[in-house]
Amino acid sequence: MPIQLIVGLGNPGAEYAHTRHNAGFWLLDAIAQDLGAPLRVEKNYRGLMARTTIEGRPLWLLEPQTFMNASGQSVAALARFFKIPPQ
Repeated sequence: MPIQLIVGLGNPGAEYAHTRHNAGFWLLDAIAQDLGAPLRVEKNYRGLMARTTIEGRPLWLLEPQTFMNASGQSVAALARFFKIPPQ
Protein backbone atom coordinates (compact mmCIF):
# COMPACT_ATOMS: atom_id res chain seq x y z
CA MET A 1 0.00 0.00 0.00
CA PRO A 2 1.42 3.43 -0.91
CA ILE A 3 2.03 6.06 1.75
CA GLN A 4 -1.12 8.12 2.32
CA LEU A 5 -0.10 10.32 5.25
CA ILE A 6 3.16 11.91 6.36
CA VAL A 7 3.17 13.43 9.85
CA GLY A 8 5.85 15.80 11.07
CA LEU A 9 6.06 15.84 14.86
CA GLY A 10 7.07 18.83 16.94
CA ASN A 11 5.91 21.13 19.68
CA PRO A 12 3.93 24.29 18.99
CA GLY A 13 5.08 27.67 20.20
CA ALA A 14 7.92 30.08 19.62
CA GLU A 15 10.00 28.64 22.47
CA TYR A 16 10.35 25.35 20.53
CA ALA A 17 10.59 26.74 16.98
CA HIS A 18 14.37 26.46 16.70
CA THR A 19 14.98 23.42 18.88
CA ARG A 20 15.67 19.81 17.89
CA HIS A 21 12.18 18.95 19.14
CA ASN A 22 10.80 20.43 15.92
CA ALA A 23 12.91 18.49 13.42
CA GLY A 24 9.72 16.74 12.25
CA PHE A 25 8.10 20.10 11.50
CA TRP A 26 11.17 21.22 9.56
CA LEU A 27 11.15 18.06 7.45
CA LEU A 28 7.43 18.29 6.73
CA ASP A 29 7.78 21.99 5.81
CA ALA A 30 10.48 21.03 3.27
CA ILE A 31 8.34 18.22 1.84
CA ALA A 32 5.32 20.53 1.55
CA GLN A 33 7.42 23.17 -0.20
CA ASP A 34 8.95 20.64 -2.61
CA LEU A 35 5.49 19.32 -3.47
CA GLY A 36 3.95 22.80 -3.79
CA ALA A 37 1.42 21.92 -1.10
CA PRO A 38 1.12 24.78 1.40
CA LEU A 39 0.11 23.82 4.92
CA ARG A 40 -3.00 25.49 6.31
CA VAL A 41 -4.75 25.48 9.66
CA GLU A 42 -7.30 22.70 10.02
CA LYS A 43 -9.13 23.04 13.32
CA ASN A 44 -10.90 19.68 12.92
CA TYR A 45 -7.52 17.93 12.96
CA ARG A 46 -5.84 20.25 15.48
CA GLY A 47 -2.97 20.93 13.11
CA LEU A 48 -1.58 22.30 9.88
CA MET A 49 -2.50 20.17 6.88
CA ALA A 50 -2.01 19.95 3.15
CA ARG A 51 -3.36 17.54 0.59
CA THR A 52 -1.61 16.81 -2.65
CA THR A 53 -1.52 14.08 -5.26
CA ILE A 54 1.44 11.92 -6.27
CA GLU A 55 1.10 9.56 -9.23
CA GLY A 56 -2.67 10.00 -9.08
CA ARG A 57 -2.90 9.05 -5.40
CA PRO A 58 -3.81 11.41 -2.56
CA LEU A 59 -1.18 12.25 0.02
CA TRP A 60 -1.91 14.17 3.23
CA LEU A 61 0.73 16.11 5.14
CA LEU A 62 0.08 16.92 8.79
CA GLU A 63 1.81 18.92 11.51
CA PRO A 64 -0.14 18.40 14.73
CA GLN A 65 -0.37 21.61 16.74
CA THR A 66 -0.58 19.69 19.98
CA PHE A 67 2.43 18.83 22.08
CA MET A 68 4.16 15.65 20.96
CA ASN A 69 2.66 13.50 23.70
CA ALA A 70 -0.83 14.43 22.44
CA SER A 71 -0.11 14.29 18.69
CA GLY A 72 -2.09 11.06 18.36
CA GLN A 73 -5.31 13.04 18.80
CA SER A 74 -4.56 15.05 15.66
CA VAL A 75 -3.31 12.10 13.62
CA ALA A 76 -6.22 9.85 14.63
CA ALA A 77 -8.82 12.48 13.74
CA LEU A 78 -7.42 12.95 10.23
CA ALA A 79 -6.83 9.22 9.66
CA ARG A 80 -10.36 8.32 10.78
CA PHE A 81 -12.00 10.96 8.61
CA PHE A 82 -10.08 10.03 5.46
CA LYS A 83 -10.10 6.28 6.27
CA ILE A 84 -6.30 6.00 6.27
CA PRO A 85 -5.26 2.68 7.84
CA PRO A 86 -2.51 2.70 10.48
CA GLN A 87 -0.19 0.54 8.41
